This record gives sequence, structure tokens and C-alpha cells, in this order.
Amino acid sequence: MQKNYYAVIDIGSNTMRLVIYSQVNSGRLQEVENVKSVARLRNYLDNHNDLSEEGINLMISTLQSFKEVAKVYALKEFICVATATIRQANNKKKIQEMVKKHIGWDMRILSEKEEAYYGYLSVVNSTSIFEGITIDIGGGSTEVTYYKDRILKESHSFPFGALTLKKFFSDIDNQEEGLAKLRRFLFEEFQTLSWLKGKHVPIIAIGGSARNLVQIDQSLRKYPLAGLHQYKMYDSDIARVMNYLLPMSKAELEKVEGLSTDRADTILPAIAVFHSLYQIIGAECFILSRKGLRDGVFYERLTRSLKNNLYPNVLEDSIQELVHEYSLNMGQIQHIQLLTRKLFVSLKERGLGSLTQTDWELLERGCFVYNLGDYIDSESSAQHTFYLLANRTIDGLMHIDRLKLALIASFKNKTIFKQFISPYKKWFLKRERKKLCLLGAIIKFTYCLDATKRQVVQELDILISSDRIHIKVYCNQDYRPEEYQTQKQKKHLEKALHQSIELEFINIKASYHQVP
Repeated sequence: MQKNYYAVIDIGSNTMRLVIYSQVNSGRLQEVENVKSVARLRNYLDNHNDLSEEGINLMISTLQSFKEVAKVYALKEFICVATATIRQANNKKKIQEMVKKHIGWDMRILSEKEEAYYGYLSVVNSTSIFEGITIDIGGGSTEVTYYKDRILKESHSFPFGALTLKKFFSDIDNQEEGLAKLRRFLFEEFQTLSWLKGKHVPIIAIGGSARNLVQIDQSLRKYPLAGLHQYKMYDSDIARVMNYLLPMSKAELEKVEGLSTDRADTILPAIAVFHSLYQIIGAECFILSRKGLRDGVFYERLTRSLKNNLYPNVLEDSIQELVHEYSLNMGQIQHIQLLTRKLFVSLKERGLGSLTQTDWELLERGCFVYNLGDYIDSESSAQHTFYLLANRTIDGLMHIDRLKLALIASFKNKTIFKQFISPYKKWFLKRERKKLCLLGAIIKFTYCLDATKRQVVQELDILISSDRIHIKVYCNQDYRPEEYQTQKQKKHLEKALHQSIELEFINIKASYHQVP
């Protein structure tokens, strides 16, 4: 099947980047190439605010190398955008002409409003956060937006970025004084926006500085899960990273695990911006979005036909991507969901397992990806299922929710469950661990009812008494494989519910034939 490839070049104040995407079956974009050059064009603005010849030549040379990489792909669409430094340069018209002449590309210079909008659009189309404040710190500008119910309400671009704020830390022997001055400056700047103060919503951060902050935090914590997108931090976590880095020299910073060498001199001002904004708005938390301006540019194109350029359900789309990628059987999934719903409702009505609507939402998702690892190897499918789901970015799911999904979708037995949850045991209360074990046992049980993927089981009649659960299983074909598997595996659900389960399989067609 021929893939569609798309490319975007982002000419930023600090870095220039080429990203190439392929379009997956679900219609979403998947990153396949990411080439970065630390050009620091901001440093080439002269006293007249023109980008110098040296800066222009560096930019052209970098674009030429990007062009060579892009030639490998048959691109359906290509976009070249520039942000703060080119936008603020007096000779921007000349720069555009030079790019057209030497590279043959039309370079689009984004306005402040457009740059903020694309950051917002990337966040709302890759997370399930319905209200928040986004922040994107570039080298020469900082964009903040406020959205509610996924709709953009406010946006602003500040004329400072990680490179311009370096001046506060120029005195390497007095970093704390520099930080105090920077924080005073930032508080004054942020307070000019009345819509920022006291919002008490999550901050969703975009860009390389935010990624580096998260990578350092994960390194310090020895964080056991892979992935950065939708990673959550709090006020104290940001302060801890700042205090860890503040006494270090530039040489020491360059060796910090998780910190890119080219950001060693800009990470402190960037973290100060995040922390100051956190305190100004009284944020609930700080969340990283791996999707940023470049993704927002293409989201706008891919969502032309959708209201407000928004995907209706980010998480649902992500689950559908998994279904396509691992060739999962949608007919079976829908059948299992019906059986699982029937069992879930019966247990909930009788108060067994303290089940909630949130539990059902997790179970419903689990039905899509249960035993997904069988795609790789049937013998070790539980291990593959857990690893794939726990360590894969799923847009719309925070890390803790991704882990929950992995635990129930990989459920094989209590021993394996304990093995998988062991590194994360402190993340859950005891009752939460028991609940996840129960949900895993439920989904394993209902998948046994479709062991041969023929949708033999048509209906369940569940009778629950004080000491047992009696389930009549109505089938429209020979049910012996399903009966064997369910009888064999029901023990996991019995242990989780502390109830014995009696199964009665009934062939509907045979019953009909016996009627005179």
C-alpha cells in the first residue's frame, strides 16, 4: 500500500528542523524522520535588527541539507515556516527571496497569532485535556494560549525566549541572583495578561526546553515508563529540577542526563519561565505535549472539513490507530464489548467488585487491545502486550492511564499481573491494584467466550446469589472450544470476585430443533 508523505521545515530562533510524516490508515500523521540543526539564527541579528549575511548563508546551507534528505521521499505536501527571528528581522523580505532563489521554496513567515494558534491546535488534537494554558518557549519568543472546552479563548506572544533570557544568567558566579531578577521580570510580564492569573488549570508545554525539563525529571526519578508525551509534573518537581541544575557550571550542565548539550545554556531561563507561569496561574499541573507548532500546521490541513479544526475524539482515534497497526479484528472486538458489558452491568448491579463508570470506560478500551501482543508472538503475548501498551504514546491517555490499560489488556493470571505491576506498585493504592486485577480477569473471561473468534456466544443470562454466580451461555454453533477455555480460565475471575462461577452452555439451534 502506497504511503502519503508530508514534510514541514520549521526555521526557529534556536533550531531549524525538518520533520517528515507518513499518513497512517486512520488518517493521522506518524513521524518518520526528524532532522535538527542548532543554527541559533537569533545570534545573527545585527544592531539594525537585520539577519546578517553570515546568518542567511547558514540558514540557506542548512535548508540545502534538509532538501537532500527530503528528496528520498515522494512528498504529497511540503511546508516551510519561519518564526520569531525571521519575523522580527527587518530584512525578512530579502530572506524569503534568497530562500526562493537558492532552494526553490516559498518560506512562510508565521505571525505571532498564527504561531500561538498552531501550538494550541497541536495540543487539543493530541491530548484529552479540555481546558488548559499552553506555553511554547522558542529562542526569541514565548507563546501562551488559554482554551476551554477545546476552543481557543485567548492568545499572546511575548517578545522573549530562551536565548534572549540568557542575559539574566550571564554572571556564572551568581546564578541565584540572576534567577531572582528573571523571576521578577517574568512575573511583571505575565501579570500584564489578566486572563492568566488564577486560572487553576493544567499548563501544557510545547517545545525542546519543555522536553528537556521532562527528560531530566525522568532521569532523576529513574522513571520506568518510556515516552514523554502527556508526562505530568507538579510545582515541586519543576523546583527540584531547577535547584538541581542551578549550582552547575556550563560544563557540568552539558553532562546532565536528559539535557541536550545545545540547551545547556538556555535550560535555566526556560525552566524559570515554566515555574513562574505555574505560580501565576496556580496551575493544577504541568504536562508536556510532544506535538507542537509543526504538527499544528498539518493538523490545520487534515482537519479542514471538521468543526473548529478539531478531531472529535483524540483517544478514540489513537485506539483506532492501534487496531489498524496490529490488524485487530473489529468484529470480534465489538462482540467482546457486548459480552463484557453484559457481565459488567450484572456484577455492578449486585455490588460485586465496587465497579464504577470509570472502570467500564477502561474495560471498553481494554476490549480493543486485549492480547494485542499475540501479533508478535503468541507464546509470550502477555509480555508483548504489556510492553507495547505501557511504553507507547497513546494520544489522549496520560501515563498512569496508559499503564492501567496495559495491565488489564495483558492479564494472564495474578502471578504475571503482580510481575508487571511490581515496578509501579507505589503508583497505586492496594484497592486500586485489586480493581485492576479484577478488570483484567473480566476481560480475559469474556475473551475466552470467543476463543475461536466465531462469535458463537449470542447471549448471557447471569444469576448471582450470595455464594455463586450462575451463567447461562447461549450459543448458535458448536461451543465446545469456548466451553473448554472458559471452564479452564474462570478461576481467575472467581479469585478476583471471591465467588464460585457455574457455567451452563446451551445450543440455541439444538433447543429449537427439539421443539415439536
